[in-house]
Amino acid sequence: MHSLSLKVFTDLNSEGTRRSCFPAQVGHGLVVDQRRRVGSGCWDRGGGAAGRKCWVVSCAVDGGNGGGGERPSLDPNPTQNQSSFLSRSQTYAMLKQQMEVAAKSEDYKEAVRIRDSLKIFEEEEPVLRFRRLIKEAVADERFEDAARYRDELKEIAPHSLLKCSSDATTLGIRVQVRSVYIEGRSLPSRGQYFFAYRIRITNNSDRPVQLLRRHWIITDGNGKTENVWGIGVIGEQPVILPRTGFEYSSACPLSTPSGRMEGDFEMKHIDRVGSPSFNVAIAPFSLSTLGDDADTF
Repeated sequence: MHSLSLKVFTDLNSEGTRRSCFPAQVGHGLVVDQRRRVGSGCWDRGGGAAGRKCWVVSCAVDGGNGGGGERPSLDPNPTQNQSSFLSRSQTYAMLKQQMEVAAKSEDYKEAVRIRDSLKIFEEEEPVLRFRRLIKEAVADERFEDAARYRDELKEIAPHSLLKCSSDATTLGIRVQVRSVYIEGRSLPSRGQYFFAYRIRITNNSDRPVQLLRRHWIITDGNGKTENVWGIGVIGEQPVILPRTGFEYSSACPLSTPSGRMEGDFEMKHIDRVGSPSFNVAIAPFSLSTLGDDADTF
């Protein structure tokens, strides 16, 4: 798996203290050493956070090593509804791409036609409709209805119940992930779907840690699973000091319009010689052309 990756170091300490960052990397012709602040907050958030700093320090191409094999789907006999969901998701992705192409070529009449088709599709698509019904039921405190809609949604599209983000903490190391579908890099007509994801690692412990290895479990919409192992992330094994963070972006191609990812980072404490390594969980998150209601961490 090859991916364009962006990494960011964050200093959550006082304004006068600057943590050292890794030097810029050169990967496949890409060189970045901007050392600039990103927004006014360390995680691109607006507002205060006066004492926080963030620097983009490198950009590189990450080539993961595939491994493992396949493990059985959670549902070894996918139902007709699930197959239909994959087909509808492919149609939805193709319509969105066609509208983008029409708009770029200034064929606005065709873009309007496809836009209207998309609106009708979104109103009739069961996954989007059930999500809307669940949201409305919860807002009205009709929790019995919300549970019924959720169960029906689970029957037709199990992956859709999983959010496109996750958040887990292990031994004070917090890992947050957010995925997004990239239309411009995808070719739905050829069964090629491109998803980007951003990972934020925050060291809320009192000890410095180093990220040694990564392990991903990637499952597509048909239940086919691939295990991917690699050294560090984006070619580095970053050291993350207490009260600081590290953030990077990467990507994952799929042959289906939906799937999921989960995994772990192997880390170790570096303040004591001979400290054993430990695994930090990356909680499951969805890869979906339909996305979800959230757009941030």
